[in-house]
Amino acid sequence: MHDFTFYNPTKILFGRNTHKHIGAQLQAYGIKKVLFLYGSGSIKHSGLYDAVVASLEESGIDCVPFGGVVSNPVLSHTQQAIELAKKEGVEAVLSVGGGSVLDEAKAVAAGALVEHDVWDFYLTTPITQALPIFSILTLAASGSEMNGNSVLTNDSTQQKFSFNALDAYPKVSILNPELTFSVDAAYTAYGAVDAISHVIEGYFTQSGGAALQDRLAETIILSVMESANTLMEAPQDYNARAQMMWAATMALNGLPKNGLKDINFPNHMIEHALSALFNIPHGAGLAIVIPAWMQWYHTQKPERFRRFAKEIFDLETPMEGIVALKTWFAALGAPTTLSQVGIAPKDLDALTSNAAQIAQMWGLSNEYGPKEIRTILELAL
Repeated sequence: MHDFTFYNPTKILFGRNTHKHIGAQLQAYGIKKVLFLYGSGSIKHSGLYDAVVASLEESGIDCVPFGGVVSNPVLSHTQQAIELAKKEGVEAVLSVGGGSVLDEAKAVAAGALVEHDVWDFYLTTPITQALPIFSILTLAASGSEMNGNSVLTNDSTQQKFSFNALDAYPKVSILNPELTFSVDAAYTAYGAVDAISHVIEGYFTQSGGAALQDRLAETIILSVMESANTLMEAPQDYNARAQMMWAATMALNGLPKNGLKDINFPNHMIEHALSALFNIPHGAGLAIVIPAWMQWYHTQKPERFRRFAKEIFDLETPMEGIVALKTWFAALGAPTTLSQVGIAPKDLDALTSNAAQIAQMWGLSNEYGPKEIRTILELAL
């Protein structure tokens, strides 16, 4: 196990009715006025919107609502939210929704304190300050509720880039599994794939090894799979929703990668190109990319893949494990080929070019040049 420093400043409130405490949580930080960021109107139909507003009012907090965040959040909408945050002089940003809303909330929190374009943060400009961020989660998937990551699509250039900053960690995240009861089967599946992807990346690409971290990753994967299988049949099973929600949070809050070295995220690199150019759900894109990447990569670390096959599926060979995971993705209803989402061979040049640009930014271009990326995409057809 390699040396590491671990610090995660996010406070988690987990359980039934916890969303009703959001006003008190902001009040504890001295917040008087907050930008309330959300996605579609679903939180109004469910009653969550009114419950949040009531909690804020009870705590004497002024609320500036701004909806319309899309599932792959875009720069233009983020810029509008930043303009509103500055105009209203808000002191914090409250995200109510899934990872996409949180991605945009983090960008708004940083962008509201600077004069330059927020997109600069996704290029080279470091974040040195941000408004306090609070969240109420309605989808178990991204882990954004307990990390400083943000992913945004520039809808003018079709670039999907990311940043990571300590100032972008939420101060408080509220996780009430009951708020995910209404998530449909497709997005439950995509959330499961997303959560699994966050530990799969490090599990396979890391060097050095740490038995505890291997077992933690495997436990998260198995827990997500178990929960997802239950939820396909019983979408309002509280324990399954709770296990899925906490496993997704754990997958990307920093714990699984402690003591590991040389972790990288090639599947996310390629998927960002898919969703930037074709606007498919992030989890759906990962379900397509992961099996293709595993097929391409497994000969580089056969023992890693052999262990995965045995511990996750009780199978013997790397390829058996890869096929089993792809089969499980498909059984959930997730797409596993590019053709299933309307992406044809003629699209591979644009996808390759887009992903190669991300590889360059992430320092992965030596291993993932255009030739290698193209090969993985061809395996995904």
